[in-house]
Amino acid sequence: MKILWADDEIDLLKPHILFLEERGYQVIPVTSGNDALDAMAEEQVDLVFLDENMPGMSGLDTLTAIKEQHPNLPVVMITKSEEEHIMEEALGSKISDYLIKPVNPKQILLTIKKHTEARRLVNEKSMMNYQQEFREIGMRLMDPLDYNDWIELYKRLVYWEIELSNNDDENIRNILQSQKQEANRQFCRYYERNYIDWLKGASEKPTLSPMVLRERMMPLLNDKRPTFLIVIDNFRYDQWKHLQPQFEQLFHVETDSIYYSIVPTTTQFARNAMFGGLMPSEIERKYPQYWVNEDEEGYKNQFENELLEENLRRNGIQIRHSYNKVLNAQYGLRLAEDVNKLMHNPLNVIVYNFIDMLSHARTDSNIVRELAADERSYRSVTRSWFEHSPLVELLKNLSERDVNVLLTTDHGSVRVDRPVRVRGDKEVSVNLRYKQGRLLEYNAKEVFEVKDPTSIFLPKRHITSPYIFAHENDFFAYPNNYNQYVQYYDSTFQHGGISMEEVMIPWVEMKSKKS
Repeated sequence: MKILWADDEIDLLKPHILFLEERGYQVIPVTSGNDALDAMAEEQVDLVFLDENMPGMSGLDTLTAIKEQHPNLPVVMITKSEEEHIMEEALGSKISDYLIKPVNPKQILLTIKKHTEARRLVNEKSMMNYQQEFREIGMRLMDPLDYNDWIELYKRLVYWEIELSNNDDENIRNILQSQKQEANRQFCRYYERNYIDWLKGASEKPTLSPMVLRERMMPLLNDKRPTFLIVIDNFRYDQWKHLQPQFEQLFHVETDSIYYSIVPTTTQFARNAMFGGLMPSEIERKYPQYWVNEDEEGYKNQFENELLEENLRRNGIQIRHSYNKVLNAQYGLRLAEDVNKLMHNPLNVIVYNFIDMLSHARTDSNIVRELAADERSYRSVTRSWFEHSPLVELLKNLSERDVNVLLTTDHGSVRVDRPVRVRGDKEVSVNLRYKQGRLLEYNAKEVFEVKDPTSIFLPKRHITSPYIFAHENDFFAYPNNYNQYVQYYDSTFQHGGISMEEVMIPWVEMKSKKS
């Protein structure tokens, strides 16, 4: 590794240079900014130590010239001065670090490792830590877990998935993926065993879709500050954790929690249940004008605002509120500009549909499929969208005001890779992760089978019309054109069934740092 060290008193630093050379570093000593640029023109270096106060070309001028030619090269400024304006100018010129003279050899060595070996050291430390936690998670999976235990376990798996996502060792990522698959397998069994009892009230249950606004949002409406509920359709917990640093630049994260989606984990069922505060069959019975069945014409979520109004009214809350659904950037920008108008409402609900559209586009477009080829790139594409979306402008405007910001979703999605054969007539629902119909043929051992839809509070289309739900990474495929069908949908992101990614979804509460 080659290090360029520019200092007009370089002879006084000979002990430091010998110390580094004994540890295998090659140091190129120069005494001026011009000599530093000449040396870099002749050979490639990995890091630069740059004295701020040199005769002739100053350290800051040299820094500017280096960054013009090598914008990503780590440059460490060394100076006798502690004046704030010099530090600020150096930082503004994108230095990697700032050291005050006199510096000692170990301080120099630590700085080198920090800026040239940090990724390797972090990777090695992360691998060692995960290897230890691998055993702990494996032991935990052997215990009887309740819904809170599953939330904590899933959070740990997501943490390691993101922590190891840039690790160069593919083997450790594969080990984590295998452990996550085993956890998903056991979670599906847990969900199946307990879901009907939760709905009947026969056992202690997690917060489910119909309960989440009543339990977690409505208590905040007594607060004097306006509440903004932002619902990003099809937003997974790992995507939230990937975006969290961007949110924390603007807000204090007060609550980072998870609630459970009902099944089917689709917008028609889960989001209507969330806004309506009722299970789907209860909405159909109580508000038939606001429910559109799968076999009926019409948009299935066109009455979300009306369902929200009824939910608030049933809970004795009579407040002015707004509801906006953002389907394009132009509308999102107009909404961000109109924040002052929204501040007069105690409650403002904003729905973003981008990630759901991304999921469907990934299925239909080869280009998008390549951009979001796996879990890591899917998170990356989500982050890229977020950073350039009108949602960021809205959040920036909200961060300047004393408000509550709630971030959530209605369901997640899972990357499917294992086909399960089913048969049915043309009336069978088309979703790849759940099916409903009279003439369904399937292997009951491969699905979560609910023969009586009323037992899970779903509308019943016919006397004999069961629901079946896919587990883990399964998706349903018809025998006709089976290979072509499987090839088309393999490795796409789908929702509607049971998996940790679809069911356990984020609920985040934030306040402006200026509150």
